[in-house]
Amino acid sequence: MRLLKFFCWSCVAVFCGLLLSLSGAFLYLSPSLPSVESLRSIQLQIPLRVYSSDAKLIAEFGEMRRSPVAFADIPADFTSALLAAEDDNFANHYGVDVASLLRAATQILKSGQIQSGGSTITMQVAKNYFLTSERSFSRKINEILLALQIERELSKDEILELYVNKIYLGNRAYGIEAAAQVYYGKSIRDLSLSQMAMIAGLPKAPSRFNPLVNPTRAQERRDWILGRMHLLGKIDQQRYDEALAEPINASHHVPTPEVAAPYVAEMARAEMVGRFGSDAYTEGFNVTTTVPSDLQDTANRAVREGLIAYDQRHGYRGPESRLPGMTRQTWLAELVKQSSLGGLEPAIVTQVETSGILVLTRSGEEEAVAWDSMKWARPFLNTNSLGPRPKQPADVTQVGDLVRVQRQDDGSLRFVQLPAAQGALVSLDPRNGAIRALVGGFSFEQSNYNRAAQAKRQPGSSFKPFIYSAALDSGYTAASLVNDAPIVFVDDYLDQVWRPKNDNNTFLGPIRLREALYKSRNLVSIRLLQAVGIENALDYVSRFGFNKQDLPRNLSLALGTANLTPLEVASGWTTFANGGYKIQPYLIERIEDRQGQPLFVANPASVPNGQPAAERVVENGLVATAQATEPATAEPMVAERIIDERTAYIMTSMLQDVIKRGTGRRAMALGRDDLAGKTGTTNESKDSWFSGYNADYVTTVWTGFDQPESLGRHEYGGTVALPIWMSYMGEVLKDKPSHPPAEPSGLLTLRIDPHSGRTALPGTPDAYFEVFKSEDSPPPMSELDPSLGIPGSPLPADEAAPLDLF
Repeated sequence: MRLLKFFCWSCVAVFCGLLLSLSGAFLYLSPSLPSVESLRSIQLQIPLRVYSSDAKLIAEFGEMRRSPVAFADIPADFTSALLAAEDDNFANHYGVDVASLLRAATQILKSGQIQSGGSTITMQVAKNYFLTSERSFSRKINEILLALQIERELSKDEILELYVNKIYLGNRAYGIEAAAQVYYGKSIRDLSLSQMAMIAGLPKAPSRFNPLVNPTRAQERRDWILGRMHLLGKIDQQRYDEALAEPINASHHVPTPEVAAPYVAEMARAEMVGRFGSDAYTEGFNVTTTVPSDLQDTANRAVREGLIAYDQRHGYRGPESRLPGMTRQTWLAELVKQSSLGGLEPAIVTQVETSGILVLTRSGEEEAVAWDSMKWARPFLNTNSLGPRPKQPADVTQVGDLVRVQRQDDGSLRFVQLPAAQGALVSLDPRNGAIRALVGGFSFEQSNYNRAAQAKRQPGSSFKPFIYSAALDSGYTAASLVNDAPIVFVDDYLDQVWRPKNDNNTFLGPIRLREALYKSRNLVSIRLLQAVGIENALDYVSRFGFNKQDLPRNLSLALGTANLTPLEVASGWTTFANGGYKIQPYLIERIEDRQGQPLFVANPASVPNGQPAAERVVENGLVATAQATEPATAEPMVAERIIDERTAYIMTSMLQDVIKRGTGRRAMALGRDDLAGKTGTTNESKDSWFSGYNADYVTTVWTGFDQPESLGRHEYGGTVALPIWMSYMGEVLKDKPSHPPAEPSGLLTLRIDPHSGRTALPGTPDAYFEVFKSEDSPPPMSELDPSLGIPGSPLPADEAAPLDLF
């Protein structure tokens, strides 16, 4: 009896001691515990996502893959699987499972170390959100106290929702929705019972039970969880048997972009980091760009096919490497190291036949490549020379060669090689500057250098329209005659002589501005710049958005020697397309927070269209919305007019002639009457350009080598860049009606004598119609002043003051 009393009092004493200890610990630690209420407004890290204008995923940036789900969206089967694995008493305890804690305490007494924590899901929430993973007694007490508080202030559903969205489940997946996407490529709602059990088994040890790394252990864990669910009555025998029989079918799924626009994605990422710093990667921003997916896809194809076509004109440089005498497994191991670049897949030649070759691809299959797709592969000797035409596949390649193939629409393979030259394309909406397509190179994986926005190259003759526009605003007309004749500039101080010449070394004498532009006569451009004056021209040209400091302060400016990016050139050209307004290119249309509420909506300076809109606050060119649910609307910002709309119209008319009868004649194949543009080729054909437009799109294409070298003796803007431009514009304008600019008021159309630039007399042979500003209409032939050095020029020859070139 005494022994029984002693035992009872001992138990009471131990219980009181524990109670006093816990009470003391609570009083000591509670002041430093975080507020549980903060869990209601916790902000989980969510990656930055970039979308096309039609809501297709372009890219995702951020270390953590996470897509939070609400409790209502968690399948009941998954909840049952998770509780069976982690905390089958979750619905009944108050944050702490005493039996589990006693078991953990016993282990501590036996070993002197913490082995199993006895943690409930609530305790894990406390640890994951507030504490570290340190295994110490004080941290465990904090975890218990926080769990008790959490249970008092949050519902079981709220606790479970916090848990499933926070836990790490391997392969950068945080939360069950991200894990379902990573392992099965589906939402958690669409998984089978077996797959849900597999996900539920990951929190205990994401590496050990990872189905991608350790499928055997993962299956054992899954089967144990299914057994627990059956034992607890959560699933019947039939479902249990079916789930056990399901094979392990997990595979690695990464978020696959729906649109291939990596250069666009990188530009958007950089802008977001500039705005929000490192928070850009974790706050769950959704960025909508101005780029439609169909236009971007078209631009990708145009640039890649254009560069491949140029590359094949200059011959085959041989295989990327030679791997003869190796086994199939060795070849496959080598192929795994190679990447697909611009849609060109690596392959190893396994057999050479008369009808073609067989190649081993990274999929492990052998496929045929027809001889017809290899006939282009004359040996490359240098940029201007090729070897003999191949007569059979053996003249091109041999077994063991690592080559590139491209899959065609019909599934067949085409023999190709990685282009050595690079290219860029920028397409803008001339009404507001929205970037509609942008390609910065052949392949972002090959080089993430964005040539569209970063590569400063000389635009050559594609810069001439800005000089001609300055001349038109200085009194010249499209009919003015300027002498296309040799000219020499001497610098007496440096003993330098500059003798500019035309591309073909010919001179046409007095020539109309319209004809000089579509024939791209260099000497006319120089004389125009000389007449306008370099300082005046620099001030004028800088209106188009070019940095005045980047423009050469000499007459070479007339030949396009400024170093400019394709994006800058395209931006300048929009002024001709939109009737004389300056716009600023922009990429981000909208930024939303993690709840999908707008933070910013773009409000770019736009060409006025006469449509009123309500008022809103504008900040840095973007609109900060006042209400999350009802974003305010803003009065559109009106673009600045920088040139006379009549000048823009006349320039468009002249640039249309470049396509109709000049260096851009190939574009006539598109069968449109609303296209205007200009080629550009620099010295030794190191840069090839074409800029062109209608009223809907302004598109600039550049091609060249990253380290400037000649594209070839017979390669020009019209042979390399123009075909890319045509491929893109032909597709985006297909089935769209002609859209030339509207003719402004204040213009006259007169019949002109081609030899004098004056109004033609009746019966004048070869007279043609020309458009003029009303105040600049030329006098009739009867008033021709013989003292003028060049008939039709607004300045006598002796009034065109010579300027220093150097």
